[in-house]
Amino acid sequence: MLPWFANHKFPLYLAPMAGVTDYIFRGLCKELGADVLVTEFVSAEGILQADERTRHYTEFEDEQRPVGVQLFGGDGKRMGEAARKIVDWKQPDFIDINFGCPVNKVVSKNGGSSLLRNCPLLSEVAREIVKAVDVPVTAKMRIGWDDQNINALEVVRLLEDAGIQAISIHGRTRAQGYSGLADWDVIGQCAEAAKVPVIGNGDIATGSDVEKRRNETKISGVMIGRAAMMNPWVFTEAKHYLATGAQPPPASQDQRFAFIRRHANLAVTSGRYGSELQTMRFMRTRLMNYTKFLPGGKHLRQRFCHVATLMELEDIIADYLAGKMQGPFEHVYEEAELVVAA
Repeated sequence: MLPWFANHKFPLYLAPMAGVTDYIFRGLCKELGADVLVTEFVSAEGILQADERTRHYTEFEDEQRPVGVQLFGGDGKRMGEAARKIVDWKQPDFIDINFGCPVNKVVSKNGGSSLLRNCPLLSEVAREIVKAVDVPVTAKMRIGWDDQNINALEVVRLLEDAGIQAISIHGRTRAQGYSGLADWDVIGQCAEAAKVPVIGNGDIATGSDVEKRRNETKISGVMIGRAAMMNPWVFTEAKHYLATGAQPPPASQDQRFAFIRRHANLAVTSGRYGSELQTMRFMRTRLMNYTKFLPGGKHLRQRFCHVATLMELEDIIADYLAGKMQGPFEHVYEEAELVVAA
């Protein structure tokens, strides 16, 4: 058994999300209570071609452990070679295989959720990676291709037979993308039947959501994705709820602005995204997402979507705190849709 499940532990995973769960954000979520981290997915072909941009997705520090590197691709032997290279370079705690990404550019290359339509190839990919490395291999999948092709139970059995040691299941089909509701009945059926830990994923936003799914299914952990983009304190809140049965107050305004400053500063000083302007452009969507639950968040989003420097970020926050950008509804929590990365 993987050590983070031992002794009836119920780990909270940070879901891998392209363009979101980078080296910096993973570290911040670890500080806030995420138990297990997974990198943004990386292309097996990019690894084999020694592409520097691909390699930097695999970076992490020991403080982030346990951490896995997630691979996507459609050629089992090539993916096995790529996994072996990653293990030699980085020694992650596990390799995770992406069988869930619904994005067209991944599916069109026979990667991600496309393999749910080709179970023999899916099984081959899993077996080749397990055979190639000496660290545990896990997988992340969806419940099926579409409503007419929900085959999660079959896929779980194939993955178990291939030597996969834990399976994360997003309760939507590829056709759903991120719309509609996650089907926790299917996740529950898989957790009931599986011999390895099943981690449930989909529509987990609060501690009560975690408790409900733990009580109603035999999942061994949960994976939190989009909720963490807007509220990275969800891990702290969930652990408090699981321990006490009470929902703690949300992160305060001061905590949110401190987090915004810190994330932006770490991103700029890391140099990972280019110049300060390039980095702040990259950060805009992230900063906009953090405005959820702040009164007058719409006004902040209007400013954050143009922010270009750390100094300008400080000016925007100062204007907000001085009440210079709030309108007549400053005490009303904005319900406008936030920018959410897929």
